[in-house]
Amino acid sequence: MSKDDRKLPSHSRRGEVDAFLREVASAPVTKVGGERGRLMFAMDATASREPSWDQAARIQAEMFNETRTLGGLEVQLVYYRGFMEFDASEWYAEAGDLIRRMTRVHCAAGQTQIGRVLQHALDETRRHKVHALVFVGDCIEEDPGTLNRLAGELGLLGLPAFVFQEGYDPVVEGGFRQLAHLSGGAYSHFDAGSPQQLRDLLRAVAVYAAGGRRALEDLGKRSGGVVRQLVHQLGKD
Repeated sequence: MSKDDRKLPSHSRRGEVDAFLREVASAPVTKVGGERGRLMFAMDATASREPSWDQAARIQAEMFNETRTLGGLEVQLVYYRGFMEFDASEWYAEAGDLIRRMTRVHCAAGQTQIGRVLQHALDETRRHKVHALVFVGDCIEEDPGTLNRLAGELGLLGLPAFVFQEGYDPVVEGGFRQLAHLSGGAYSHFDAGSPQQLRDLLRAVAVYAAGGRRALEDLGKRSGGVVRQLVHQLGKD
């Protein structure tokens, strides 16, 4: 895992979040009328990720609550850890079910398996449309060419990957940005010391998956903060 624990200045973190939200709002969403939004939530569950895993578990209920008026949300939990352990849950339509699933998982040391995450997302959306993939991690230990090819295939299928990088490592940043770009998604740093930052980003992507750009604008009117800033930016597009 990444050993780099340098912190970004506050204004840099805010700029990254605003840019991420702006990209989320402009990404295309294709949905069949009346169906729930489907969000694949993938996390690196190797050793250094335990605090962020716990933090993300506490945020899940808000993702579901924000999308109820949009027809609801289904979330699949995907994670890797340890020695080539990889798991994908069923699709959950209730926050309590997902939270119980997450709290049974303990992080364990191991290598990254981002390629398996991307391949799983491809397989899943070919069976039944997935509207957004969120990946949270802090390291890349795989062949960039293979990852980029898979991300490009996601883009061709209209499944954007929204990539959150915990901490700051410029090499990892370059790789994560490329994955997000090739898939038609977006990238942002996220600071584990600022839980509100992760909360805002996850809520925004959940709302995007369930209702698209217009729903994000409505969220901005209600919640303010970085989402309201996004709405102002949308007015300039």
